[in-house]
Amino acid sequence: MKQTALATAGLGLVGVGSRRVGAAERRQPFLISLAEWSLHRTLFSRKLDHLDFPRVAKADFGLDAIELVNQFFKDKAKDTGHLTEFRKRAKDQGVRILLIMVDGEGALGEPDEAKRKQAVENHYKWIEAAKFFGCHSIRVNAETHAVGSYDEQMARAADGLRRLAEYAARHGLNVLVENHGHLSSNGAWLAGVMKQVDLPNCGTLPDFGNFRIRDQEEYDRYQGVAELMPFAKAVSAKSHDFDSEGNEIHTDYRRMLKLVLAAGYRGYVGIEYEGSRLSEADGIRATLRLLEKVRAELAANGGAPA
Repeated sequence: MKQTALATAGLGLVGVGSRRVGAAERRQPFLISLAEWSLHRTLFSRKLDHLDFPRVAKADFGLDAIELVNQFFKDKAKDTGHLTEFRKRAKDQGVRILLIMVDGEGALGEPDEAKRKQAVENHYKWIEAAKFFGCHSIRVNAETHAVGSYDEQMARAADGLRRLAEYAARHGLNVLVENHGHLSSNGAWLAGVMKQVDLPNCGTLPDFGNFRIRDQEEYDRYQGVAELMPFAKAVSAKSHDFDSEGNEIHTDYRRMLKLVLAAGYRGYVGIEYEGSRLSEADGIRATLRLLEKVRAELAANGGAPA
């Protein structure tokens, strides 16, 4: 009965969320959003205030959907005044808040049972903040401290995520895991975690570039995205550098986005520029141009991934 109730609570929790998209958007193979991390240097240096992020996304880049990072309002999760002001500014700009990326709240695959329980509960406030914003999800990490065997770490991560997803389901939200280093950057491992959790509101947020397991070990990014896409409710288009034709030099965006569409995904693909050669603003624009170019090519092909 518990599993049935959770499955019912999770119905309809998808990457695009409950937002009604227009006819022009529905014809697009995917939508484009902006991850706040793309401006992390500007934000950390206080050249941009977190509260102004919705305005910048819309006015500077023409984007009407954003993904927040809790590091930029770490102590504001329960500050109703701050959350209300941010929500108002986003609404005034016609910008939708899709999700909150949550870091620094403890390891959901923590070896110690009591600490794992505490880590799960530490995330509750971000689920509540995401609900207040009208988000569809929070993004978390499947940290395990690299303690135990491959299977033991999988079981612990699944346990923490299942507990958190059960809480999130009561708020109508998803819990998404990003490939974000260590075993979470092993696509097969993270897909195995999803299968063990086996709840409709627990999914993945595949990132095109976060596949470094350790210093000398890199997981194949195309294989990893293909393995994670069946569980995806959001996608992160990581970018660093571009060639003279505007292509990202580390990731073949055409190949990657065909994998995204082949999985049946038609939600938002979030720009996450992390390079240093271009300014953050120019890097965002370069990523946007590339996504729009590839999207147009795919649309001309009827949106087909082949």
